Amino acid sequence: MPGPGKIPIYQIDAFASQRFRGNPAAVCPLPSWLPDATLQAIAAENNLSETAFFIPGGEADYELRWFTPAIEVDLCGHATLAAAHCLFTHLGHPHKSITFGSRSGLLTVTREGEEYMLDFPADNIETVVAPRALKEALGTEPVEVLMGRDDFLVVLESEADVAQLAPDLRLLKEVRCRGVIVTAPGSTTDFVSRCFYPAAGVDEDPVTGSAHTTMTPYWAERLSKQELTARQLSKRGGHLRCTMLGERVAISGPAVTYMEGEIFI
Repeated sequence: MPGPGKIPIYQIDAFASQRFRGNPAAVCPLPSWLPDATLQAIAAENNLSETAFFIPGGEADYELRWFTPAIEVDLCGHATLAAAHCLFTHLGHPHKSITFGSRSGLLTVTREGEEYMLDFPADNIETVVAPRALKEALGTEPVEVLMGRDDFLVVLESEADVAQLAPDLRLLKEVRCRGVIVTAPGSTTDFVSRCFYPAAGVDEDPVTGSAHTTMTPYWAERLSKQELTARQLSKRGGHLRCTMLGERVAISGPAVTYMEGEIFI
């Protein structure tokens, strides 16, 4: 165990079956909460899309929080998967499932062979009129625009449209939302996406578990199916399996450890 003034850190590639793919997240197990300013400073120093911190106890097995390099967020899928992988693989969690208390309520992660299934609340989305700034930032005319709790969901015509998108991140940062999810039907999966969060300090997130709580209800209704496959078209890329469970969404994928070490604080 780390000595005084040290905390453990693991860097884990989530939604990936091999290193250098998926979405890297840092995970820091803690005995108790450090000051928020210290947590934010660690996340900024890590400079990954999210750093997850957890402590034991509370109403769940662990209390879990997530920080981007700039802000604390209410929900993060890939860093939750990474935290569960850390507990199962490195810290000897003895049960098949882990419950996390969070800003988004109780979250459950279940180990299923080489994958982990996240049980998350489904987002509530509604069709909206696209702000002019959003269309200008994306440089394209959407098929449809919806709004979830925090993010715009922008639907394009094809996978190629999503892959070729080159948004103006400066303009996108000025759109009043946490982030922008861009999606379209997939050629080899049910749907594809890319996710942009410049206002939260993450220009493009490699694989975004929480965004699939927004996309899965949309595509489940549009395609009239409850079980869907998804691919995020970032440079690192990632594959996910998504299932509608009433008012919740199951999101499944693997993870691999890239690094473990100590932070001096």
